[in-house]
Amino acid sequence: MSLQAVMNFDNFHKAKLVEDMASKSMLRPNPRLEQTLASSTAAGIPPISVRPMAGQFLSVLTRAMGAKSVLEIGTLGGYSAILFAEAGARVTTVEIDPKCHEVAVENTKGLDIEVVLGSGLEVMPRLAEEGKKFDMVFIDAHLDDEWEHFDWAVKLTRPGGCIVLDDVVAALFYKGLVNEDEGAAKETFMGRIGSDERVSVALMPTVATHPMSPTPMFNGFIMATVLGE
Repeated sequence: MSLQAVMNFDNFHKAKLVEDMASKSMLRPNPRLEQTLASSTAAGIPPISVRPMAGQFLSVLTRAMGAKSVLEIGTLGGYSAILFAEAGARVTTVEIDPKCHEVAVENTKGLDIEVVLGSGLEVMPRLAEEGKKFDMVFIDAHLDDEWEHFDWAVKLTRPGGCIVLDDVVAALFYKGLVNEDEGAAKETFMGRIGSDERVSVALMPTVATHPMSPTPMFNGFIMATVLGE
């Protein structure tokens, strides 16, 4: 199938119909998550949490791995941190924005979640110095410094553990690093991750509608497993 056909709006629309069908069939009510979204909206936090089906994937992945420790970079209002905790993990989540940090602390009360105020690239080296290792690292930060975050994530993930780097396709298009004639430039963070011999990686493409994007959009995340010594 050609790129033009893939990017056709009708195909996006059909994908959205499937997403809606899956959401109605597979998502279960979660009052805590609903309250988290409501309180985040009331505090003026942008509606850019992971989509519900993507969040449920993270929950399933946590349970499938038997992950007991998760590091998250980019807390926002605490939505995904709650999903990790409810799946049985102790969560350390890092948020750079003081308002988001305050809201997340309130939203995550009673769960095994530590919300750290600071930049991921400041906190991650400190965690490495302390000898911390996590079963999973989820990176959902701003669309910059992807390679730097990923590099530290590898250092902080146990062998056999998992790294999920969200919104990578959106980041490539946002930065103008992809076009139909040349594809993605080799010097992008994706190229560096793909050639990193410390990990085995795959790109998982997604099509979904986000509250801040009224039409379906093509996105994707990188999923990596850290190899043994």
